[in-house]
Amino acid sequence: MIDLRSHLTIAAIATPQGRGGVGIIRLSGNLALSVACALSNLDKLQPRHATLSQWWGHDGLIDSGICIYFPAPHSYTGEDIVELQAHGSPVVLQMLLKRCLELGCHPAEPGEFTRRAVLHGKLDLSQAEAVIACIDADTERAANQAQRQLQGEFGRKVEALMDEITGFLAHVEACLDFSEEEIPDLFLDQLTEKLTLQLVLPMDAMLATADFGERLFNGVRVAIVGAPNVGKSSLLNALSGHDRAIVSDIAGTTRDTLEIDFDIHGVPVRLVDTAGIRQSDDLIEREGVRRALESARQADLVIFVADASRPETWTCEAGYDVAVLNKLDVSPVSIQSEIPFIHVSAKTKEGLLLLVDTLANFLGEQQATEDVYITSHRHRVAIQQSQNHIKQAIPLLGQEATLDLAALHLRQAWSALGEILGVGDVEVILDRVFSEFCIGK
Repeated sequence: MIDLRSHLTIAAIATPQGRGGVGIIRLSGNLALSVACALSNLDKLQPRHATLSQWWGHDGLIDSGICIYFPAPHSYTGEDIVELQAHGSPVVLQMLLKRCLELGCHPAEPGEFTRRAVLHGKLDLSQAEAVIACIDADTERAANQAQRQLQGEFGRKVEALMDEITGFLAHVEACLDFSEEEIPDLFLDQLTEKLTLQLVLPMDAMLATADFGERLFNGVRVAIVGAPNVGKSSLLNALSGHDRAIVSDIAGTTRDTLEIDFDIHGVPVRLVDTAGIRQSDDLIEREGVRRALESARQADLVIFVADASRPETWTCEAGYDVAVLNKLDVSPVSIQSEIPFIHVSAKTKEGLLLLVDTLANFLGEQQATEDVYITSHRHRVAIQQSQNHIKQAIPLLGQEATLDLAALHLRQAWSALGEILGVGDVEVILDRVFSEFCIGK
């Protein structure tokens, strides 16, 4: 892979914007050490030792702090890296960065440090994407999943599939090389069966994790709908654990949508409480109803709430995924309905755990039985493309005349998986992936 900036020494602020106790300037490239020494008026820096330093500009002292040198190839990027751990003032950090640029560094582009780690073989592309997943994780479960991918668990699964494809391709190529000899039908039948068992089915298991895995990082929007005064706001408060919504026995209390963020089994959820859906002459309430219906249309999942004591509330115009019969504390459990209601009491919290588990299943948790999930839409598409090529190759193995076409599909299946790891000519993919990174990482 050609990178036109690979010869440049880059520098950037590696800590978030704002004030803090410590702010870090990161340098990477051939000039990193000489720039750090010039900045510090030092002759040398001992590798991997924290050196107390003073950093000087044209007009005097800029700041003092810790300087650490990581020589190539044993660094994050595989190049010489120096980190300046300064005081976390945005002004001080900008002064230090400006001085580094004056001494020969170039401003880093978004994700350029991690991109260099990929180019120097320190990370594969799936691990590089896990870096940004670690940064962006909103829940503990998402952070744990991102860390497993960063350690290479997902990449090793993909590599294993690629190795399997390579083995099958070798068998098919051997058949092509010796096409003048009779190829036993049994051999081709066994090859077809093994392709299904060793590639198609494992890919099915991986793809089954994609819905839940992507939602771990992208989150979902869940709307609560229903008639007025069925306990939608009470349910929002109970699920989120916060008294955010005003609760009242007066119908029509909620006039606008109210949103609150929490998580369901580690999936970030934006829960939307909506106005009660009914006919009204009140212009403000009618607008609230319109917004409620619009929220239901835009939501990834809709919870329909009805009042156990009021059968007239048991129908829903908005469409829904999960139906909840609320106010179990004031109505008998033996209520009969054709709708598969989950019986809960937002007041006493009875039935709430069952509701949460049901919502998690709707988000795909039950299908995500693998240890490491597909958390990227790019990875999902690549595995789907690879699997499709394998499925197209299978029937072509039945006769010698189509073996060359089967081999072509297997090569394409291998290439599709290779895009996940950054194998092959994937410069466009690199540009797309690292455009989502923050500067300094």
